[in-house]
Parts: sequence; C-alpha cells; structure tokens
Amino acid sequence: MNTFGTRLKFTSFGESHGVAVGCIIDGVPAGVKFDEEFLQNELDKRKGGSKFATPRKESDKAQVLSGVFEGY
Repeated sequence: MNTFGTRLKFTSFGESHGVAVGCIIDGVPAGVKFDEEFLQNELDKRKGGSKFATPRKESDKAQVLSGVFEGY
C-alpha cells in the first residue's frame, strides 16, 4: 500500500497482475459529487488497441465499493 497526502489522502492497493487494483480516498468533504462515468472514461483511455499502446486485452471496469451514495 502507498499513501499520499495529509488533508486529502489517497491510498492505493493491489497488484498490477493481481485480482484487482484499487484506492481509498479520505478527506473528501460531504456533498462533493462523484462522477463514476468520468472515472470510467479515464480508465477506457488506457485500453490497448493501437500499434503504439500496450497489447494487453484486459477490460478495466471501475467499481465503487463504499463511500458513495446517490452520486455523492
């Protein structure tokens, strides 16, 4: 695990070729909207396919496990 920040903390976990890679974000004030579609679009930009990109065929699907209710 790696943690960055003090007021807004970002902790990453998992392994590149493991079951999952994830993050925990602490310190986000209540009422801040979370845009899951934006996150998925950013992940989609990492997909392979062009001759200059990675040949990997993994599909990255964002999954929010907790901490977000009705988009907040």
